[in-house]
Amino acid sequence: MLISEAYLSLNENLHKSDNYGSKGDKWSSKVKELIESLQPSSILDYGCGKGALARALQVKIAEYDPAIEGKQSLPSPASLVICTDVLEHIEPELLNDVLDHLEELTQIALFAVICTRPAKKVLADGRNAHLIVEDWSFWEKQLSKRFKIKDVKIHGKELEVLLFSRRSA
Repeated sequence: MLISEAYLSLNENLHKSDNYGSKGDKWSSKVKELIESLQPSSILDYGCGKGALARALQVKIAEYDPAIEGKQSLPSPASLVICTDVLEHIEPELLNDVLDHLEELTQIALFAVICTRPAKKVLADGRNAHLIVEDWSFWEKQLSKRFKIKDVKIHGKELEVLLFSRRSA
């Protein structure tokens, strides 16, 4: 399971607000560099929110977000998977399932950005919107089980991570 019904409902409501899930273009210049260097045959924005990354890049990008109508169908594998500002929102008890899903979907590389501080947003049930607030040592342990870690940059309380599939050459 990737998301519980109760948490899905909370996220659907948050996404109906004007700005939640609308900042996917924040990393568009980095993603553009990755596209130029990796020349992926397919790209997936995993946890795409309102689709700002695809609009900013103006390239064909498959989009998956279980809380956005029309984008909730499970995606197909892609050469390059983008997952920015998503993993900290995953229900802790489902993190392994989501990371396993990302591993299955990633044919060449996964670019992830993970926030390591509490969010400004609070869920309707009172929890902070960032359900997982952990530092790099936690994420390194989780990610290295499934991927080859190529590059890590720490920007204050944000991790920028480039990972490669263990199946890719």
